[in-house]
Amino acid sequence: MSDVVRIKRIIDEAYDTKTFVFDWDAEVRPGQFIMIWIPGTDEIPMSVSGICEHTKSITVKAIGDATKRLHEFKEGDRLSIRGPFGNGFDLSDKNVLIIGGGVGTAAVMPAVVQTGADTIIAARSERDLIMLDRAEKHAANLWIATDDGSKGFHGNAVQLMKEKLKEKSYDCILACGPEVMLYFTYKACEELGQDCQLSLERYMKCGAGVCGCCVMDDKRICKDGPVFTKD
Repeated sequence: MSDVVRIKRIIDEAYDTKTFVFDWDAEVRPGQFIMIWIPGTDEIPMSVSGICEHTKSITVKAIGDATKRLHEFKEGDRLSIRGPFGNGFDLSDKNVLIIGGGVGTAAVMPAVVQTGADTIIAARSERDLIMLDRAEKHAANLWIATDDGSKGFHGNAVQLMKEKLKEKSYDCILACGPEVMLYFTYKACEELGQDCQLSLERYMKCGAGVCGCCVMDDKRICKDGPVFTKD
């Protein structure tokens, strides 16, 4: 099902990242994604970064033709979207630690807002951090990590996660970020016997599990994911 929505507000998150808020009444779960059609360019998957009753949002880092074109859109412009698609995060555990790396922070932010859980936000540098205002407002505790040490913990998200797991136990880790971050998050959780849910990313065309573009082993990221348990 396709809908045309109007961009209500645009928020500058960082030098290369914007959040687009639009009117949309659809029911969306944290961790789900939508397909955005950019006429003349491409149709791309984007995680839903904000969930309110009558508005939703996506957070876009300008890294390719489609996302750079999206950055040219203005308030009042219209977007053609399909969705929502995929399996979101299971938020039934009460005691979770949420980790967002880079623009992957956008995918976990609705879970932060809904749960108020402890949260780690990580990026390469202070200028690459996004959505800190929302995390500071909703997270019980917010810890920041930067690779270059320009803000918060000097190191990456997984290193900071290991430090926090020495201080407190959690039922589950929820994470989204660069694949290398998710790989080492998974490895650390395996070693520590820690449960986790990871939101993965692959190139998608249909979003509904038909085309096979996003298959990883025997799993379709769009249909069976994008959120996967440790198992």
